[in-house]
Order: sequence, then structure tokens, then C-alpha cells
Amino acid sequence: MAETLKEILLDSSRRPAVVTDLQTLVDEEVSDKSGVSGAVVKTGYAGVKKIKPGIIGSAVDSLLDDFTAALEPFYADFKASGGADFGDYLAGRSDEAADALLNVTDSRSEQSSRDSIKKVYSKLRPQGKKNVEEALPRLGKLIDKHAATA
Repeated sequence: MAETLKEILLDSSRRPAVVTDLQTLVDEEVSDKSGVSGAVVKTGYAGVKKIKPGIIGSAVDSLLDDFTAALEPFYADFKASGGADFGDYLAGRSDEAADALLNVTDSRSEQSSRDSIKKVYSKLRPQGKKNVEEALPRLGKLIDKHAATA
């Protein structure tokens, strides 16, 4: 059985399924948003997808290594503590886990040469931490699913 996130998520035989599941997670999280801030997220998300169809799956795949590295210390602690549900674990450390993941996307956005992507990201970023924190339980369950088959 795989012990690290790198072994679980980045294995070449599982990576395509992980990317597909993560893309579905992003779609579901965006779809679940409501209210004015939800409308902003949905509009921004649709805008990004319109700029370049397929960009979400491509972005997930290109960010997966960095996201995995960012979450690895959390997963190691979770495993060491004998936890049973990584989603619950991440929710309990949502502030730190969200910051770790957002550091990855902030860095990537800063490095982007595409002004349209930077513009959309800058509009979405103020609500980014809240949105990531809300997604952590679902993310943890997705990781648990892949860990069970690793």
C-alpha cells in the first residue's frame, strides 16, 4: 500500500484518473457556489473555460505535482496520527491546508504570461481561501479513494 501522496496521486497508472476526479471536484465545487460571490466564481470559471477549452484539466494536471508536494506534510501527519478520514483531517487544519494550496496557485499566477488568466485569477483570489477551505473535505475524500486503491 502506498504511504505518500506522491505514490498515491502521481503514479503514472493512476494519474489520469486522479486528474479526471480532481477536474470533477472543481466542477462540483463551482456548481455548489451560491449567492453573489458564487455568481462571481461561476462567471470567472466559465470565463476561464471559454478562453481555452480544456484548460481546467490541463491546469489540474500541471499543478498536481505542486499540490501534492504542498499537501504531503499534512498527509504524513494524518497517517502518523492514525486518522481514518483525510477530508476530516484537512477540514480540521483548513487554514494551513488552504494556504499551502493557494501558495501554489498564487505562484503559478504570478509566473503566467497570459494577462487574461492573471485578470480572472485576481478577481477570484479574494474569495479563494474560503472556497479552498470549503473544498478540503471533498478533496480529502478523493485522496482517500485513490489511497484505497494504491
